[in-house]
Amino acid sequence: MLQPVQLFKLLSDETRSAIVMLLREFGELCVCDICAATEESQPKISRHMAMLREAELVIDRREGKWVHYRLSPHMPAWAAAIIDSAWNCERENVRKKLDNASSATC
Repeated sequence: MLQPVQLFKLLSDETRSAIVMLLREFGELCVCDICAATEESQPKISRHMAMLREAELVIDRREGKWVHYRLSPHMPAWAAAIIDSAWNCERENVRKKLDNASSATC
């Protein structure tokens, strides 16, 4: 079960926080979109996604060779509220990040 300290530790990393905000904004993204928006390599994003999956903050699905991620609908309500609050503060920055990366293709 996710504990508050664990959530804060996960979100204290800039890359993981950006990933969570992107997923909050867009619902579901493939790895290539996350890599483009964060300007990080696929192996680094995969490591961060593994940590978020292990904490049950995100779930994934495969479509061919691509993996798509979204926030877990099963995360505790308090955690979703914290993510929503953070997203409300950061939503314009999040939208700009993905708009800047929109030229990336999968």
